[in-house]
Amino acid sequence: MSPHFSIPRFRLPGLLASVGARLPQWPHSLALVTALNAAAKMGLLPKDSLALLEGRTFVVEVIDAGGRASFTYRGDLFRPLLSAPQSPDLSFSANLSAFLQLLARQEDPDTLFFSRELSIVGDTELGLVIKNMLDAVELPTLPKLSPLRHFNPARPGS
Repeated sequence: MSPHFSIPRFRLPGLLASVGARLPQWPHSLALVTALNAAAKMGLLPKDSLALLEGRTFVVEVIDAGGRASFTYRGDLFRPLLSAPQSPDLSFSANLSAFLQLLARQEDPDTLFFSRELSIVGDTELGLVIKNMLDAVELPTLPKLSPLRHFNPARPGS
């Protein structure tokens, strides 16, 4: 029987958000577009949906961490924006726990949206494209790891 891990709903301390909001935000954007481009290269994101993102701007805000990532999709690549656009085409905001639950597929965007855990502002059609893209992603399964038995770091190959 395999253990089941569940991500609880939580909120980071308010001090973290106030400190996080004062830090440079471009590293968040760079990290997110790196992950999105890797997912696209691995074929996890449907190409026909990606074409619908061309020239659009996005903001993802992790409220309780004080972090914000801004990016666009141009020329078959997600590209970071050094500052948040005044009026992005689509903006997502939630606490870290909600984003982690989405990533782990513990919750779906609709449930989080209707329970007011996830805020989506902007182009409704574009929001549906993103939702359908997320639903279509088939995450690769990791191989099952066997426990290390009789490991002896002094003996190579044991």
